[in-house]
Amino acid sequence: MNRREFATAVLGATASSVLPLASHASQAGIDDPLNIDSYAGGITDVEGIRVGQFTDPRRPTGVTALIFENGATAGVDVRGSAPGTSETDLLNPVHSNHEIHGITLAGGSGFGLVAASGVGRYLEEKGIGIHFGGYLIPIVPAAIIFDLPVGDGRIRPDAEAGYQAAKAATPGKVAEGNVGVGAGATVGKAFGFNRATKTGLGTASLKVGDTGVVVAAIVTVNALGDVIDPKTGKIIAGARADDGKSFINTDAKIRGGYGVLEPVKPLTNTTIGVVATNAALDKTQLTKVAQMAHDGLARTISPIHTLYDGDTIFAVSTGKLSAKVNHGAIGAIAADILAIAVLRAVTQATAAAGLPSYRELTAK
Repeated sequence: MNRREFATAVLGATASSVLPLASHASQAGIDDPLNIDSYAGGITDVEGIRVGQFTDPRRPTGVTALIFENGATAGVDVRGSAPGTSETDLLNPVHSNHEIHGITLAGGSGFGLVAASGVGRYLEEKGIGIHFGGYLIPIVPAAIIFDLPVGDGRIRPDAEAGYQAAKAATPGKVAEGNVGVGAGATVGKAFGFNRATKTGLGTASLKVGDTGVVVAAIVTVNALGDVIDPKTGKIIAGARADDGKSFINTDAKIRGGYGVLEPVKPLTNTTIGVVATNAALDKTQLTKVAQMAHDGLARTISPIHTLYDGDTIFAVSTGKLSAKVNHGAIGAIAADILAIAVLRAVTQATAAAGLPSYRELTAK
């Protein structure tokens, strides 16, 4: 058996032994990724996570806040070349901080990072944070997407938007589509914003057999590239052709020379999200989980991690399950569930700002 045959055998064994264990997925779910109704769970299925959202009524933009009342351990991996983040250095395994209390995902480009201060204010009011030097200090990493072209870009999430998102946080079902940070999300912008497809926020979860382990993801899909059904290879959202309904196929155009000698017109994008588990993992292990989770983006978005994307994935452990686990297996599962969350972010969105969504483009 050569190396390629060995790798194929291992990957086949992994797919057959791990993926069908999803409690929220039918046995055919992974084989038919667009059967998204089978993945009705979400990131709040991980005990210890609450999610709240604020959607600005004035234009499509908003904030999604994850709250960890009892604290959580986290890692992060940034793959895009144009990220907008804050407090991510604290998640580096060599740094001393080992607990976070929230994560803020916001629209508004760099302006939206201020939303994290509103989440922090809420946490301080609730007595949640690190006691240091006589003060209570909530640790709230954040990441943003560039959604300024969707409506009036002078309207951006602020600290009050972050506060309201945190205040609305519950352990219940998470709304998807054009809500929170997903309100202004779009994909397929290599040929201009007017050819983009509207996307949004998606979430999914998986209970791994009888292990007690839960792995979940939440993501907003705002990529330069196209979103692809990994089973069929067909584009389901992306840069639209002249007819406004079919897709150009960004990858094929690049292979034909588009943007090779001259850069495409820069449009800042970014897909940001969180993968989470109840299994007790440390920062080093979670950093690896975050790295592996990016494979879920690579399976569903192409091109991904470009010069004009700021793709950032956080990995979080609430530590509610004390059993020793293989964090490599958690990372493999996280990639699968993040891929499903990406598909949900596409299929749960609706049209906005003159841009159609998957629902309108596939309507009979």
